[in-house]
Amino acid sequence: MSEEFVFTLLYLLICLGLIYPLDVFIGAGFTIKNMFSSFLGSEKERFIMYHIKKSMLNIFIYSSLPLIYLILLFIMGYAEEVSSLFIGTTIYWQTFAATSIALPILALFQIQKWIYDKYKTHPIAVNLSKHCNNNNTWETVATDIENEYRRFGTVCIESNPVITIVVTENWVCKVTPFTIFLAHQSDATLNVKKVTNFEMSDMGTNYAQFMNIEVKSTRMDPFTIRIKSENFVDLETRLSRTINVLPNVKFHKSVNDQFIEIFKETVEKNHRYVTDIEPDICIGCLEARSAIKLQKQCTYRSYEENRLLGHHEELGECTDCFCRPMWCLDCISKWFVSRQTIHEKHLWLSKKCSCPMCRATFCVLDVSLLSNSEE
Repeated sequence: MSEEFVFTLLYLLICLGLIYPLDVFIGAGFTIKNMFSSFLGSEKERFIMYHIKKSMLNIFIYSSLPLIYLILLFIMGYAEEVSSLFIGTTIYWQTFAATSIALPILALFQIQKWIYDKYKTHPIAVNLSKHCNNNNTWETVATDIENEYRRFGTVCIESNPVITIVVTENWVCKVTPFTIFLAHQSDATLNVKKVTNFEMSDMGTNYAQFMNIEVKSTRMDPFTIRIKSENFVDLETRLSRTINVLPNVKFHKSVNDQFIEIFKETVEKNHRYVTDIEPDICIGCLEARSAIKLQKQCTYRSYEENRLLGHHEELGECTDCFCRPMWCLDCISKWFVSRQTIHEKHLWLSKKCSCPMCRATFCVLDVSLLSNSEE
């Protein structure tokens, strides 16, 4: 493997880290906003101007990456190879070389134009101007947003490493690397259009649910914000308008709701408890019929096995429960999750709990749905 090939791979990785920062780059401070913080200023003090500057900086840096690659190759001693890109016979490499020079020049020309026009034609200023009333300018709207952003209660939700959702007292903003989409809450309509589930482990213990919310405004084109369902309550609390959920869209508002759904799905796969006894009313909710029986079905794991798996159980081995069926599945799942610790939520499905009545230890595999002998 040649040095040139290794350098190219390393440079591509660095470019990826700049354009779409991964956790390791963010933790090391290797991001554009950290490296150019003195130029950008304070986001808290000048929210709109901060992102105008950042968008221009992003455009220039992104457009300069191919040229920087060629310059670094030249410095490393590959002058002949770099020269061949410009005078070679291959049209593709000549196009790449010419483009690498043209892109930063065009970017600088566009940035100079925005500065000369006092940012009036910048995409952020254009979006702000759509919300002007009477003889107001985009700067008036920007000042209003910046004042609200500094106030207590502003909600900031990271959609991904490059997109942030900002909700102030009166504004909903979607901040992207090049512009800001925004809507005033007074004339905005929010609709949950789609919910996507991601299971990031075979055990289903690491589970994420994302929702796409369409924001419609009478003053600009609709835009979509994407958040985790666990952030829905924070967003809904800050908004002065109701978020409409389409009838066919189902989602969980909290981590507990997500786990309860997984808990029920797991119990459905367990062996049934066969009985001819008519179930009583659930003593938890006093509404549904009792639907589960706790009976030991899991295999025993020694303390050493638990330690190697990272499970430090305090309840020990699961034991038999001799209580009659008294709980519905919904209540026992809520009881189970209420006995867990929040910082170990990725291990909840493998954790244990005690019976609410006799205190017998059980896990999710020991929960059996009731079944009639005739079924």
